[in-house]
Amino acid sequence: VQLQASGGGLVQAGGCLRLSCAASGRTFTNYVMGWFRQAPGKERDFVASIRWNGDSTFYADSVKGRFTISRDSAKNTVYLQTNNLKPEDTAVYFCAAKFLAYSTGYRTYDYWGRGTLVIVSS
Repeated sequence: VQLQASGGGLVQAGGCLRLSCAASGRTFTNYVMGWFRQAPGKERDFVASIRWNGDSTFYADSVKGRFTISRDSAKNTVYLQTNNLKPEDTAVYFCAAKFLAYSTGYRTYDYWGRGTLVIVSS
């Protein structure tokens, strides 16, 4: 299984980025896809999740109303649209997958991709 995150970069506060996670290596039916982020010296935090074969989504309170998670099953890709970015959003963003049940705990996810760095300048 491979999860490849991309789309990070340097952006000014108030700007936006679209992160992508290309998934391959298995069928992800009944899997939950999640985005997490980790700032230097901090724990890996939940950002958002979506069921691969459904539309239910969950968000961390800190990103509600600013970030949107979506997926394109035909392209095997999950997206995280990040709007109105703030300096505190600066982190390495990771995509991950777990079977069946929603969870905000990073230790419960089975598959991880390499992260993509987002830097938001003030």
